[in-house]
Amino acid sequence: MKSMLRKFLMLIFTFFVVGNIVNVSAVDASPYISYNYDCWGDAVPSQAGYIANRTVSGDDIGVDSFSEPSDIFFDGDNFYVADTGNNRIVSIDGRLEKVSAVYEKFEMQDGSFTTLNRPEGVFVSDDIIYIADTQNSRILLVSHDSEVLAEITKPDSEIYDRNKTFLPKRVIADKAGNIYAVLGNITTGCAMFGKHGEFMGFYGANRVEPTAEFVVNYFRNIFMSDKKKARRKRQVPSAITGFDIRGDFIFTCTASSSVLSDMVKKLNSAGKNIFAERNVSFGDYKLKYDTSHYKIPDSSICDIDISESGNINCLDFSTGHIFQYDEECNLLFIMGTSAEQTGGFESPSAIESAGENIYVLDSRKNNITVFTLTSFGKTVHKAVEMYNTGYYAESLDLWYEVLRRDGNYTYAYNGTAFALLRKGDYKNSMKYARLAGNSELYNKAFEEYRSVFLKENSAKIFFVLLTAGITFTALRKIKKRGERRS
Repeated sequence: MKSMLRKFLMLIFTFFVVGNIVNVSAVDASPYISYNYDCWGDAVPSQAGYIANRTVSGDDIGVDSFSEPSDIFFDGDNFYVADTGNNRIVSIDGRLEKVSAVYEKFEMQDGSFTTLNRPEGVFVSDDIIYIADTQNSRILLVSHDSEVLAEITKPDSEIYDRNKTFLPKRVIADKAGNIYAVLGNITTGCAMFGKHGEFMGFYGANRVEPTAEFVVNYFRNIFMSDKKKARRKRQVPSAITGFDIRGDFIFTCTASSSVLSDMVKKLNSAGKNIFAERNVSFGDYKLKYDTSHYKIPDSSICDIDISESGNINCLDFSTGHIFQYDEECNLLFIMGTSAEQTGGFESPSAIESAGENIYVLDSRKNNITVFTLTSFGKTVHKAVEMYNTGYYAESLDLWYEVLRRDGNYTYAYNGTAFALLRKGDYKNSMKYARLAGNSELYNKAFEEYRSVFLKENSAKIFFVLLTAGITFTALRKIKKRGERRS
């Protein structure tokens, strides 16, 4: 009996040891350490909000290998990949398990047929597939039956520089059917077309950063002759590299590391950047030394995605990082890196989200990496959702749970402090605001705490002051009497 019990205990012990080894191996296999930023802007270890679950190649879904894929889009049912090197658009089912269709040859309205030449962008809306057919210098609007509905080529307009080629790299369309294209050699914003293909001008141009050199050159130009001005190097804004659309807003990004205010923009119908009014930044707060490439990479946001819940996902080409922000631009998670393992990238080209997952296309690995939301990530998302919709008290327990699992998560301290403030627990709100490094929120909580304290203790304070005043007056009289006697 003792022998059987000993064997049973050894079996249990072996089970736990092997389980721990497997878990450790899984952690060690990750090519990066999850981190976030504290209230001082320093990188600190953090719980993973997403994990790289798997990769999907062309061979995995039943077609030839992808070749330099540039863009990916999800229409609610299927994924569409701009398979640039293979001159095709590949449609894949929502689980990334099998091909739904391959678009390589299209029938024009005159009955002739046409093919793609290194397409770099794809977008689907209202059963229309929009294709940025880059090297053919056109945008195609096609049906799911491969019929060309419209073809947009270089605009014949005074606004468009006819000396520049027409190189559409990304394309989207709004609810009204207006079409927007990122052009590879244009820095004056996205080209905008009406639903019938008519050129309407440019939209959402980035600003020139007011550097010291820019300011000096501006004043020099005032006193320069036209001939000298023509010889001077012009200051031009950085180009838009990627965009996405949600509701009435278009979100754009730029890969220029010298641009700060316009790195990520939220544009309304008038082209005004809503984010310009906020003091927000995107990408890494501080540059980090990349030991694998022996250099310090600058942030280079090459693509952007807006999830169904409104979260902003930014893909950094330089570091391979994915930065996720909520709709108020608060940093939620950082994932991904530059590496060969799953979860790392060699040449990330596009990002897309569907449900709780994030999908990243790599044009050198020729695959799609799928990131799935962890239980910690789900808790954070639920807390943020309730917090941003005004359910502050209801989000409190979720924020406590986030802090229980990750004491470095700064956003949770802010969320907790604000929820406690709205609940009327001003003392504890001050405590969490201090931990979050949020002086503005701390001051609000302190003002409320002081107001409540004075209101609740006004009678006591009055009694103490009255007693002190009477005592002081009595002591003065006693002192004066003593002085007179002496």
